[in-house]
Amino acid sequence: MKSEVRPSHAMILAAGRGERMRPLTDTTPKPLLQVAGKPLIQYHVEALVRAGIKQLVVNHAHLGEQIIDFLGTGERWGVSISYSAEPPGALETGGGIHQALPLLGGAPFWVVNGDVWTDYAFAPYTLSAGTLAHLVMVDNPTQHPAGDFVLNADGLLSADAGQRFTYSGIGLYRPELFSGCSAGIFPLAPLLREAMARGRVSGEYYAGGWMDIGTPERLAALDAELRGRDA
Repeated sequence: MKSEVRPSHAMILAAGRGERMRPLTDTTPKPLLQVAGKPLIQYHVEALVRAGIKQLVVNHAHLGEQIIDFLGTGERWGVSISYSAEPPGALETGGGIHQALPLLGGAPFWVVNGDVWTDYAFAPYTLSAGTLAHLVMVDNPTQHPAGDFVLNADGLLSADAGQRFTYSGIGLYRPELFSGCSAGIFPLAPLLREAMARGRVSGEYYAGGWMDIGTPERLAALDAELRGRDA
């Protein structure tokens, strides 16, 4: 990775049903659940604005009209927000990004899961030549102790044996990662593993604030933590 031109586009993944968050998500999409008085998705929008990213794409499925009603055109944050509607049940991460590619331009773009909270600053990075993706890795949380990928000394990620870190749900992607994919439902992980096997996925370790909001208990814990900071 090298610091050059800031990516101009980012995608916030907001189409998941949030089964583990029920009953909260029976009436509210998970990205609109609040911590410290603010919807989760708003933290991402504000962070991306601070990074100078002006073109956002949000996918949606379950209760998606609520997300559109809340975010609108993005005008109040000084950005332009486009939407990628998915069918009931959504398209999984790979299929969702693939469908949204026409809205994301031809250059590398950021992707962030709508159901995580982080204070990560979306830096002015671009992908090195030949690199298809760059993933932000974090320490393994208690609910995912085995981690996902190995971050090697050369900055490349692999699925080999070794000390694994957890993929944070934040990554910078080149559209070419999805070359040859067909429209429909498919996961992202197999594409990443294939690219890793060819040495084309880099990574960084992030030690700052991050939480996967996967249960009502974790949502409540984060809410208490953030409110405590402001007290």
